[in-house]
Amino acid sequence: MTTTRRPTRQQSAVIDALGSTQDFTSAQDLHAQLRESGEKVGLATVYRTLSTLADSGDVDVLRTGEGEAVYRKCSTGHHHHLLCRVCGRTVEVEGPTVERWTDAVAAEHGFTDVAHTLEMVGTCRDCG
Repeated sequence: MTTTRRPTRQQSAVIDALGSTQDFTSAQDLHAQLRESGEKVGLATVYRTLSTLADSGDVDVLRTGEGEAVYRKCSTGHHHHLLCRVCGRTVEVEGPTVERWTDAVAAEHGFTDVAHTLEMVGTCRDCG
C-alpha cells in the first residue's frame, strides 16, 4: 500500500489476504475470507483499502459483466489479463502485438500519448 503512513492492522490483513489469492476477487469475497480466518475487519475498511490500493496502482481492478469491481495484486509491468468467466482463473499475459496495434491505430488517427486496457474473457480448459 503506497502511503506515507504505516498501514493499520486491518489494512495489512486486507493486503495480505489479497496477496494470497491468484485470481481477481471482490471486496465482499475478500471480506468473507478475512472473517473466516478470524480477522475482525469491517467491509467498509476492505472497500477503502482496495480503493486506495487501486488508486495508487498497487492492485489491478476490473469490472465484471455485472459491473462489480474485482481486485488482484499483479506484477508491476504493463500486462493484460486472460480471465475465465466460469471459475475466475486469471493469467497475466504480455501482448507485444497488442502494443504495436495500439500504436499503429493511434498514429493512423493522429493520436499521441495513448493508453489502453485489454481484458480477455473466455472459458479455461478445466471449465470448458
